[in-house]
Amino acid sequence: MSTRLSSAVVTLRMQERLKERRSVERRVRAIRWSKRLAIAGAAAGAAYVVLMSPFLEFDSDAVEASGFGSVVDRVEVDDVVAAFDGVALATLNTSHMENQLTEIVGVSAAQVEKVWPTGLRVTLTPSEPVAAIPADEGFALVTQTGEQVSESEDAPADLPVVRVPVGEEHERILSGVLGVLEQTPVALRESIENVEADTEDSIHFVLRDGPRVEWGSVEASAVKADVLEVLLASEEAEGATVIDVSAPTLPTVATD
Repeated sequence: MSTRLSSAVVTLRMQERLKERRSVERRVRAIRWSKRLAIAGAAAGAAYVVLMSPFLEFDSDAVEASGFGSVVDRVEVDDVVAAFDGVALATLNTSHMENQLTEIVGVSAAQVEKVWPTGLRVTLTPSEPVAAIPADEGFALVTQTGEQVSESEDAPADLPVVRVPVGEEHERILSGVLGVLEQTPVALRESIENVEADTEDSIHFVLRDGPRVEWGSVEASAVKADVLEVLLASEEAEGATVIDVSAPTLPTVATD
């Protein structure tokens, strides 16, 4: 009898312990779920603040923009940026804005960075004109690739005027001239008054208040530019009417 009673007591105690353990486990699970819900709630709140709160919406007046150069239209840039006004900064598609900015004439590249809490930093890489080409009215200002980025009624004082045959069959001539100007240092380029060529191998130009320069083709233009700068700084160039650097290892200087 005592043995049976002892077994019953043991069994009862085990059941009580199991109940107690289950109760503890339920409390632990409840605490865990409470923490998870609290974290989820905090995350939802943070998401709301970041995505929906008007305090973190993009403000088009909070933009730092640079790199306009001499031809980029600021109004067109402002219009592109203003189209995103009020968009949550977290979801604002900077790549999309960059693509729209590069479609503006004179912009070769654009970088857009988010500046929290509501601003953007816009950095443009402009396509600067390297030459002026006579047009029906005034001059078309073109980049080294031949893209027109602006126009002018008068010949710009700091850009060479390019006079070459026009038409598709003469595109290589214009390409050669622009290639020469691309490889010419800015200071030297600004001193060129006009450039002429009948073929891609007969490029020549006249310097402002200086001699005529026979250049030849676009080949070795960087070397030719170095040689020309050395000659212009030498006593040999005083009174020169023609400097020929078409063969840069054997340049010649002619005087009256």
